[in-house]
Amino acid sequence: MYETTTQLRVRYAETDQMNVVYHGNYAQYFEVGRAESIRHLGFTYKDMEAMGVVMPIVELHTRFLRPAQYDDLLTIKTILKELPLAHRIEFHQEVYNEEDKLLATGRVVLYFISSTTKEKTSMPKELLDKLQTYFN
Repeated sequence: MYETTTQLRVRYAETDQMNVVYHGNYAQYFEVGRAESIRHLGFTYKDMEAMGVVMPIVELHTRFLRPAQYDDLLTIKTILKELPLAHRIEFHQEVYNEEDKLLATGRVVLYFISSTTKEKTSMPKELLDKLQTYFN
């Protein structure tokens, strides 16, 4: 299993009239967590795109348990429970507040796609090699 955490602070523009984080912003929080999770491995989405691979989201599930509010410091936990061996990668994500209360959970599925042919492809070998050490 591979797990990382990323922190971010809720900005005023991310809240709604009720002073809570607008639900649509959680997709962006999950993206920050995924990008930083890959960066933690010494790899970036930009590296992958330079190799001709893009990662569109094909599924996004979010469960909201408690609200986050303006200026809260959030911790986004990003987890890969299984080593992706084909064209599909599934991230599980959890968002916590400063009191370590679980605010939301998510599951995001992305595909590895060739940027030129738009066909499914496998994960770049460089990324796979870095992830394999967490699944032995």
